[in-house]
Amino acid sequence: MNNRYIYKAFCTAMVLLTALLGNNAHAQVLDKVAAVVGKNRIILQSEVDAQVASTMQNTPDADEAAVRCEIMEQMILQKMLVEQAERDSVVVSEEDVEAALDNRVRYFVGMLGSKEKLEEVSGKTIFQLKESYRDMTRENMMAERVQGQLLQSVKITPAEVRAFFNTIPVDSLPYFPAMVEMGQIVINPPTNPELDMYARTKLEGIRKDIVENGKSFETMASMNSDDPGSRDNGGRYDGVSRKGGGWAPEFVAAAFKLQNGEVSPIVKTQFGYHIIQMVKRRGDEADVRHILIKQEHTSADYKAAFLKLDTIRSQLIAGKYSFQEAVGKYSQDEMSTRTGGMILDAQTNSSLMEIEKLDPAIALMIDTMKVGSYSQPQVFDNGRGDKSCRIVYMKNITKPHKANLVDDYARIQDIALQQKKSKKLLDWVAEKSPTYYVKIAPEFATCKQLDNYVKNSK
Repeated sequence: MNNRYIYKAFCTAMVLLTALLGNNAHAQVLDKVAAVVGKNRIILQSEVDAQVASTMQNTPDADEAAVRCEIMEQMILQKMLVEQAERDSVVVSEEDVEAALDNRVRYFVGMLGSKEKLEEVSGKTIFQLKESYRDMTRENMMAERVQGQLLQSVKITPAEVRAFFNTIPVDSLPYFPAMVEMGQIVINPPTNPELDMYARTKLEGIRKDIVENGKSFETMASMNSDDPGSRDNGGRYDGVSRKGGGWAPEFVAAAFKLQNGEVSPIVKTQFGYHIIQMVKRRGDEADVRHILIKQEHTSADYKAAFLKLDTIRSQLIAGKYSFQEAVGKYSQDEMSTRTGGMILDAQTNSSLMEIEKLDPAIALMIDTMKVGSYSQPQVFDNGRGDKSCRIVYMKNITKPHKANLVDDYARIQDIALQQKKSKKLLDWVAEKSPTYYVKIAPEFATCKQLDNYVKNSK
């Protein structure tokens, strides 16, 4: 079983987008059964075709026949996990399913630009789309929970990492490109008092229109909010956790004081001024809408931030603080407390990353910096549709090289761990498949990796 097609692959956005937007090319085989797992869990030929088409579009050089077999194996595994979830009485609440559907729809709305565009392309209303894929989403979540429980105890030791590395023939070691570790200390520009008051007064007027004049919160958010992540969805965010999870603490505290439909007073966070409307609360999670009005900044504000960063940079060069100490003392980046100021690869969650994955503004600095050096202060886009100020730190850089345990331990550790998890999953399949009925269409007879599912099944 190829690691790429373990359950996680089933939930990729491209596959779901293919399903959400329909696939007319395969409409004629919608009722053709490709496989049956258990008493009544059916895999349709059209579902297999949609995933194969999506994979081939992303990796056109792949062997389509092999991809088809791997996808079928993965889909059978997913159905087995769902069956096991039912045996183990794993429950996924309707609220969790609804939140997952809302999040996925919001993703596609962001991708296509608007709800109207999504409905136009798919030929379905948002309600119809959600209902069409409600059962599939529930099954995905059930399977994911069973797999998570199965694999959560799988760990890897340094000795196992070395043993795994030593099994790779020297002439088969991968060639890694140049890698870097970069960090940053962020200082947000202070706000001019007059512009701060202007932003608050603007939001007070918007709140009055909603609370006193009866205007729609959703409409006012779409027209006025400075939050690009929710503006096109009427200011809505689903699954906001009382525990935080990246949300500003002031925002969370204000939200969980509200009853359904209630609008909060004005709340100030590091992002600006907010008003929040409670849509629906589910214990320690809630669906909310909000309107954000940001304060504008003048050139004097950015100059003040630069002066502070210059002082921090001088202290770092003089050795008064280590980089991590300075991050803890000064940085205003909300991610700093979790990463020590290091910039992480979103896919691997590692600070060691390829130069091509860096923010282009940082990537351009690589040739002018040395390991242990700090950049001059600069203005940058902070990813929230706003600008802030930072200095950048180069912790490490490697040249293009063949894989080795010194420079690439984290990567090799991750690969070894994934292989160990894959084996755990295969062992589970070998143990459980005799207790499941599996029938596969003749078209997949050449897929040798499917033989055990059929041979061992009831």
